[in-house]
Amino acid sequence: MAQQRRVQLSTQRPTSTVCVLGTELSLDVRGSAPKDAVAFHVQGTPGVKLYVVHETQSVKLPSSVCRWPLAAGTEVLLAMDALSKDVGDEKVGAGGHRQDTALLCTLASTRSFLQVRISYFGEAGGVPVARAMLYLTCVEVSLDADTSRSGAVSRTLLDKATWTWGPDGHGAILLVNCDRDDPKAKMLDNCDTAIRSYADLKDMSQMVLRTRGPRTIFTGHRLVLHVDFGNAEKVGVFYGGNSVALEEYKHVLGGSKLAYAVKPSRHQEESIFYVEGLAFPDLGFSGLVAFHVTLLESPEKGFLETPIFTDTVVFRVAPWIMTPNTAAPLEVFVCSVDDNEDFVAAVGAVAEKAKCPLTVCPLPENRQDRWIQDEVEFGYVQAPHKTFPVVFDSPRDRGLKDFPVKSILGASSLDSFGNLEVSPPVTVRGKEYPLGRILIGSSFPRFGGRRMAKAVKDFLIAQQVQAPVELFSDWLHVGHVDEFLSFVPAPDRKGFRLLLASPSACYQLLKEKQEEGFGEAAMFEGLEKVPKPTINEILANESLRKFNNYVQ
Repeated sequence: MAQQRRVQLSTQRPTSTVCVLGTELSLDVRGSAPKDAVAFHVQGTPGVKLYVVHETQSVKLPSSVCRWPLAAGTEVLLAMDALSKDVGDEKVGAGGHRQDTALLCTLASTRSFLQVRISYFGEAGGVPVARAMLYLTCVEVSLDADTSRSGAVSRTLLDKATWTWGPDGHGAILLVNCDRDDPKAKMLDNCDTAIRSYADLKDMSQMVLRTRGPRTIFTGHRLVLHVDFGNAEKVGVFYGGNSVALEEYKHVLGGSKLAYAVKPSRHQEESIFYVEGLAFPDLGFSGLVAFHVTLLESPEKGFLETPIFTDTVVFRVAPWIMTPNTAAPLEVFVCSVDDNEDFVAAVGAVAEKAKCPLTVCPLPENRQDRWIQDEVEFGYVQAPHKTFPVVFDSPRDRGLKDFPVKSILGASSLDSFGNLEVSPPVTVRGKEYPLGRILIGSSFPRFGGRRMAKAVKDFLIAQQVQAPVELFSDWLHVGHVDEFLSFVPAPDRKGFRLLLASPSACYQLLKEKQEEGFGEAAMFEGLEKVPKPTINEILANESLRKFNNYVQ
């Protein structure tokens, strides 16, 4: 349904107003009628579409009915299908009360003015008792983004003010600009209010303001781009005017800046803004951000400006998406500590065989913290115009706490990311999860049980696309979900297998080795400062067996 605005008329002097292409004006024909008027006649110049709504029926003019009763509920609707070439001037045709139809059309054709005239009649009919004249200027104002998700901004019939998920959905997408395009920069790109490279601009989503029509209309009107107060801290908007030089791009919206007055260029119909996300969806933030452009009519001195049109476009901040370990590897990270030289060498050999780059985190950076999987979780963000990796840094903050920011980005133990896994794509009870589902280790609901930090869990749930599932892992000493399950690629069926640790299968294997004569073989040979029970001792330990039966 088109936006509609009510316009007050006057029989004392002509009225002028702006009509935005694609909107309707409702003319207050009853409010301006003289006391003795009982009917009216309305006509407009070519380019003006008129409708009379009477007794719930909408009649397009001209029609067979010449005069309409000034009854309650009767209204005149106006729309325009072409832009004005000139601004409607109140002074021209000020004697419009006496103009006939021929003169009205002559003025319109010679000066390209769009006009509507309403004649009021009394009981006797005949000569009109009064006339109201409306001068119109039609302009186009449109705020657009890549709502069709094609990778480019274009005009569309899709509802820009709504957002829907899925391949058949619509709505623009915004990336959290949390990379660092300048390796020398001290902060991430979303932590400042400056454009430092063209690569930084490419991470952002374009938002295009289109204005067409007589440029002089903006001497009496203002165009204001604005964002809702509750979302201002979540986004940043940059504008370079007519320049492409980096130093000309200014931070115009976001943070404490809630509105920006746009001055349309006399020579260009489009103003291009660049939008970045500053925060991921989280508890209290759905990820949806609405931007508006409002056309304001300048009032007489001493009065507030009047909003006469608003266009809205909605973005969704792209969720952080966790990558499954069944995906092809792009890079391998490993920590080098005092006692794992052979392990690092072995990992390097496998990486070389897979033709995959290897990054070794040296001892000065990891500070004897070898558990890199517990510190970081790899993921990415994606929009039609750009995809880049984003590392989720665990709040565990041990020896590796600075490594994610320094080297990769360019709490309780359950807050470590060994306690976080994601499945390959799955379908659960008919519902598809094309990006898989996140698995979190947790405890049964009992006092003292370890759980993932609420802030981390809330963040993962808020991403929406990989709906988390909690699994009971608190029975383990460390309590990480990756200690008893893992996904691996497979050539058939669903394309993967879930490997699940099985205490009973382990006991069966130990029993077989005992029967083969290896009962005195000791566990954990080569490790220091740990007990080294034999197979016979393990199988004879009844309390250990009972606990493993419980675990199974």
